[in-house]
Amino acid sequence: MPAIKKAIKAEPVAGLVLAAGASTRMGTPKQLLPAGHGLLIERVLSQALESDLDRVILVLGYRAEEIRERIRFRKEPSRLEIVENSGYTQGISSSILSGLSRVEKDYNHVLILLGDMPHITSGVVNRLLAGYLASGLSLGALKVGSRRSHPVVIGRPFFPALHQLTGDRGARDLFLRYSDQVCLVEPGEEYKDSDIDTYEEYLEFKKTLE
Repeated sequence: MPAIKKAIKAEPVAGLVLAAGASTRMGTPKQLLPAGHGLLIERVLSQALESDLDRVILVLGYRAEEIRERIRFRKEPSRLEIVENSGYTQGISSSILSGLSRVEKDYNHVLILLGDMPHITSGVVNRLLAGYLASGLSLGALKVGSRRSHPVVIGRPFFPALHQLTGDRGARDLFLRYSDQVCLVEPGEEYKDSDIDTYEEYLEFKKTLE
């Protein structure tokens, strides 16, 4: 464990929590859905802030001001910054670039975390960070079963490729095209990598809180 802590401290990593979408399939902003003792976005954000990420950028878009006012972490002084992606209708690529623009000068690695994955934990994030940094590779992702999954980590060699993203496409093609540069890390704990897009999925998630 000391070696892991040393690796993370030597290589700072910024986290981008993407939560700018309009929740069209849900019909209501899923960022504001109740999830335990807080909101869905707070649940994800709290785990990011409890992890070893050195800086956390929360990217908002649809109804950004309302969500910002409801988030209890908005005054976090040192590690959290909330940015607004005014072009969120252009897809997830615009949110990645909005977050990346805030950190790429100072950080060589970014972890991308989707704001609608309520089962993420700080332990899973830390395990991914440690495995990725120890590998020396430039792409990292969780391995859930036989699948590559979120979150993902991207190193500076691929920042230019992120700037080429357009529309509602994330970094998936990078991981397919440069598979030899990908470090896959198992969660190390029970982890459900599902996200929430529909109300039915939300109801299923709520059952896990009972």
